[in-house]
This record gives sequence, structure tokens and C-alpha cells, in this order.
Amino acid sequence: MTGMPPLLLVIDDEPEILPIVERFGHQMGFEVETRSNAMNAVSELSRLKPDVAIVDLQMPDIGGLDVLRAIRTADPECQVILMTGRPTIDTAIEAVKLGALDYLQKPLDFDRLGHLLTSVVDGIRRRERLLAIEADVAVDFECEGMIGPSAGMQQLFDSLRRFAPHVRTVLVTGETGTGKELVAKALHNLGPRRTKRFVTVNCSAVVESLFESELFGHVRGAFTGAVDTTVGVFEHADGGTLFLDEAGELPPALQAKLLRAVDNGEVQRVGSLETRRVDVHVIAATNRDLRAEAAAGRFRTDLFYRLSVIEIHVPALRERREDIPYLSAHFTKECAQRVKRPVTGISPAAERLLQHGAWPGNVRELRNVLERACILSEAGIITEREVSTALSAPSAAPAPDGAPDDRLSTLEQHQVERVLEESGGNKSEAARRLGISRRALYRRIDEMTSGH
Repeated sequence: MTGMPPLLLVIDDEPEILPIVERFGHQMGFEVETRSNAMNAVSELSRLKPDVAIVDLQMPDIGGLDVLRAIRTADPECQVILMTGRPTIDTAIEAVKLGALDYLQKPLDFDRLGHLLTSVVDGIRRRERLLAIEADVAVDFECEGMIGPSAGMQQLFDSLRRFAPHVRTVLVTGETGTGKELVAKALHNLGPRRTKRFVTVNCSAVVESLFESELFGHVRGAFTGAVDTTVGVFEHADGGTLFLDEAGELPPALQAKLLRAVDNGEVQRVGSLETRRVDVHVIAATNRDLRAEAAAGRFRTDLFYRLSVIEIHVPALRERREDIPYLSAHFTKECAQRVKRPVTGISPAAERLLQHGAWPGNVRELRNVLERACILSEAGIITEREVSTALSAPSAAPAPDGAPDDRLSTLEQHQVERVLEESGGNKSEAARRLGISRRALYRRIDEMTSGH
């Protein structure tokens, strides 16, 4: 469309309809092609390459739904609007399932048609901007896997590039799902230790009684079960970077020992009197307000100040909504490849729904929603219907096996069957694609086979 008006293709066997819609299309700024023979129009699709098509549902040579299928196969990005003088609910549902943008009744509501055509143009312009960004490596909207043209993200990228060569300790703050680990990896990759190890410890996932051994290692016989001498993560990361995720969950007894390791570069294995020197850059991340935690006595004040020599805050997604179209385009492409679905984009209505989402789970939630929408998509483009269904499911990471998980309850049975078929019956792979636990999938299969 760049430099040229978008092309509107109108297909209807009623000759009096074509000039009316053609005149309206010209008023909306479209170049317009009209065809009264649907078979001829289908044969010309590869030559015409329309941006949007308005198709009559009932024609003598070929039905509008078949034309819709042909257009979606030839060009999934072409938006299709069906029109009919005899609407039925079943046909409307089938049209939406096949990827139609809308289903209009004759005589046409030109206000409604105008809104639809405007949304198509907006979507085309948005795609062109995104394609330009992908093609132009000089556009600085990406940094180490993070994407965002918003002022908040651009400020974050600038901080990463300025601080990475110099800092030894950094505190990364932000809500769950904002991408704090990506920030930590960016600091490592942009710094002088990029060729060394980047070691991650999830402080909320380690049993407290084993935490000291996890961080500092232990010698043989130090405790029951210590059959061998083991190196802790500090020694393992020697020369590189240690990332302490969810550092606010650190047990109080360990905070003093962590302070000594960060301050003096010394660690002491459990059961040993010997201290060992380590050279480690420490990046801590938390979704808690550690300043408030320290003031309340729940986190050591001296450790907080040691970790927060440099503090980097990752903004919530609701604070940078202008990044959502860029993130959505990236995740859709990535997720479509991963779950092996022929999805090439997002409809304007679906994009509007994403733009106005609450996103309590931030970027992680957006990514999960788009992966579920890719799985649900029946056509080559994610529609408002698929996004709405995906948003109605829980959007956190898949629950561990055995945990309650009703995520699949919003998915239709045929979607489960299709994913199972595409996975060759591999239930673990099918559960991964559906974004649920294996046990949740087994429960759903039981429900399906028992007829519930």
C-alpha cells in the first residue's frame, strides 16, 4: 500500500450493487475493482492482490463462503466482508470462524461499512510501520530481545547501554511478567563479561534449608545426604554474572552471608572453615518494594543498599501501551512458528482488544494470550474472537503438574483434538502448545471421552 491507495475488490452478481459500493469505496480513498462473476474474480486474486474484499454470500457460480476460503488461502492478510440479503445465524458464525472481518445485511449500512474500511486502512498502515521497523536495523526499538518504542522503554535501553560496562551490582525492579530476567541478561551481554557464564537462581523456588548450599556449596559430609563436595552458584559463576531472581524472597538468615559474598567476594562452603575468593557481578530482581521491606525490618537495609547501587525499573505494560502493537507482531510471528500454525497477523479489531487489555501479567501474559490465540485461529489471521477467548483463560505460566488448572475449559473440543492430532498424539507436546499442564490435558481428554 505504500505510496498507493489500498485496493478494494467488490464481488456481487447484482449489477445495481456494484456501482454504489464502488462509488463509496472511492470516497473512502480506495482504488476499486468490481466483478460480477465470482469464479473469474477468484482466478484473478493473485494478480489483483486486494487489501479488502466485499463479497456477496449467495451467487450462482460459487458461494461467498467458498470465495472467502479462496481469498484466505491466496492472501491471509486480505480482509473479507460478507454481505447478504438473507442472513442466518449459522452462516454468520461460519463466516467469522473462517476469518471474515464482518457480516453485513443488505441494504448495506454504509456507516458501519465505513468504520470497517477505516479499520482495514489503519491495520495496513500499522503493518507497514512494523515491517519498516523489521527491515530498518537502524531503528532503535529493540535491545537484546526487548522491544519498545515507548519513552519508558527507550529510557530503559539507554540505561542498560550506559550502565552495563561499569556496574558490579544492580537491582532490577518491576511487576511480575515485565521481563526483569531479560534486563539482567542484557546487562550481562552488553558488559565486559558477555563471554562468561550467566547463572540464574530463583530465590523463591529453593528449599530454605538447602539455600545456603545452593548459593555457596558444601563439602562432603556437611549434612545428611551430602555424599560429595559440591560447588555453589557463586563459585560456578566466578568471572561472570549471577542473577538472583525474586531476591525479596531470600531467607533472613542468608541475607548476611549474601552481603559478605557481594561486599568482599568471599564464600564459605557449608561444613568448611575455608573461605574462597570469587569475582562475580550480582544482578538481583524483585517484584517487591525492597525499600519498604527494609524499612519494615523484613529485608536487611545494608544488603538493600549494596544491591541497589544501580536500580533499574522495568515499566508495566499498561504504562507503555504504545508498545503493544510491536510486541504483538513479534509474539504472533514467534508463536505461530513454535505451535506450527499458518498465522501471519492480527486483525484490527483484535489489535484494539489487545490495546485495551488490563494486562496484570504484563508482557508474559500478552505472549501467552497470543500463543493461545494462534492455536485457536482457524484462518491465517488472529481475529477478535480468538483474542477474546484467549483472554478469558488464566494468563499466568502453565501450572505445575498436579496443581488446579481450568485453563482448557474455554477451548472448544475440536481445538484440543486438532492439537493432539498435529502433535502426533504426544500429550506432553499438545499440553505445551495449549499452554496447560499435562494433568489438565488428561482431565479434559477424560471429560471428552466420557461425554461430559
